[in-house]
Amino acid sequence: MSIAQALLPEFDHEMANTRKTLERVPADKLDWSPHEKSFDLRGMLTHMANMPKWTVMTINESSFDMQPEGEEPVKEEPVETVASALEMFDANVAAAREAIANASDEELMATWSLLKAGEEVLTFPRIAVLRSFIMNHMIHHRGQLTVCLRLNDVPLPALYGPSADEDE
Repeated sequence: MSIAQALLPEFDHEMANTRKTLERVPADKLDWSPHEKSFDLRGMLTHMANMPKWTVMTINESSFDMQPEGEEPVKEEPVETVASALEMFDANVAAAREAIANASDEELMATWSLLKAGEEVLTFPRIAVLRSFIMNHMIHHRGQLTVCLRLNDVPLPALYGPSADEDE
């Protein structure tokens, strides 16, 4: 079995769980934030909807400079609605899944670097970037989002078994 074929079930499961969570964001609370230093829900949605597209870039490029020298940091255009975030998320997940499915073991074991102003921040094999920098990072923000949902009395989806709100 290839590395990609071993990764895809986990990817599919985590992206489905993320989508279930994103669907719960109240449309009238996009500007709500739990703290002044935290993402508001719009920022969280924007970030999480964009994150899967990093997969394509990770597989197709050898590096990414998050703030090219002399330029502003790369910024994500804020989503307007929950529906637009879900549409973006779905398109990015589909492209990411295709990129993973078509990646060879050699491509997934090749190194990839995150740069800032041309300086290396981290370098890992692409497979490690997909697992940590993309999937685990997504799970981290999904956890933050569930806390925000709970603070707004939104029922939480069952993700790895029943939640206090769903018995699935």
